[in-house]
Amino acid sequence: MSFEFWQLWAVLSAIFAALTAIFAKIGVENINSDLATFIRTVVVLFSFLVLLLATGQFVQPESISGRTWTFLILSGLGTGASWLCYFRALKLGPASLVAPVDKLSVVLVAIFGVLILGERPSPAGWLGIAMIGGGAVLLASGA
Repeated sequence: MSFEFWQLWAVLSAIFAALTAIFAKIGVENINSDLATFIRTVVVLFSFLVLLLATGQFVQPESISGRTWTFLILSGLGTGASWLCYFRALKLGPASLVAPVDKLSVVLVAIFGVLILGERPSPAGWLGIAMIGGGAVLLASGA
């Protein structure tokens, strides 16, 4: 099996997502989950502004197409809704159960990828997706 560079970024994403869940669970203990989500959002926004400015990747907004704006705005709204729900779930439940249920998004991405993007996972891919879904349900059910 050959290693592709995107796989490194995906593994790093998983590591940071795991740390995010742990840090968020601790951080949301004594404040409203919506305020916690707002603070997290400001930190992310500021961090990316600094990154873009430091690397010279910031471009003028008018150079971005309307289609790109539309889908990035929709993605941002989805992210906001996801974070809002995630922080509320962390406020109410254990991180070790909230995070696996949140990962049902993997199953939904596969389904939406087929329906919207025309992607076609392999049979082994579908098996892995089903295992992720089954594992999340098994963990959440407390069985």
